[in-house]
Amino acid sequence: MASAILAFLKEVGLSFIPLFIAVDAIGVLPFILSLTQDMDPAERPRTIRYAMLTAFALGLVFIAIGQGLFVVLGFAVGDFLIAGGLVLLVLAIRHLTTGKLVELQPNVSKRMIGVVPIGTPLVVGPAVLTTLLLLTQQYSLPAVIISFLFNMAFAWLVFTQANRVARLLREQGLRAVSQIAGLLLAAIAVMMIRKGVFEILA
Repeated sequence: MASAILAFLKEVGLSFIPLFIAVDAIGVLPFILSLTQDMDPAERPRTIRYAMLTAFALGLVFIAIGQGLFVVLGFAVGDFLIAGGLVLLVLAIRHLTTGKLVELQPNVSKRMIGVVPIGTPLVVGPAVLTTLLLLTQQYSLPAVIISFLFNMAFAWLVFTQANRVARLLREQGLRAVSQIAGLLLAAIAVMMIRKGVFEILA
């Protein structure tokens, strides 16, 4: 019994680390600050809550049907990485040229930013979904789900500090962080496309 528990905890730990790197909550925080820079302090936590619920639900759905979806549709991991990288690259270019990742219509709630693009593809995007898919092939499903839950909880804790960081940086600092975040997002997108091409050519 004890050995089984230790083996399970080991699987949780081994699956937690790659997910922690893929989620990169600390690295995503500048994007959240950029997207929510025009919100008041009361709106930002609601947006983050929507983002985390979206990210967690998407991850669970993908764990459940991801493998079957890839088989049925004939997708390869490389295809997924390239598609996701292209989407992020378009968002990054838009941000660098217009100062905004997305343009909300007047009748759309600002909280929808929490669903797209924060919840997906920034928090749970192609990198996280691909990692989940690979982990479910290596470790038990409960271990992967628990690791994913822990990562989402850690990300939520990091994102709840957004108001404090925003107060510290003030408006000019937020604008500077916004531009840096746009460049980083473009670099991440190119990296994902490059990895996808290597996956296809390998």
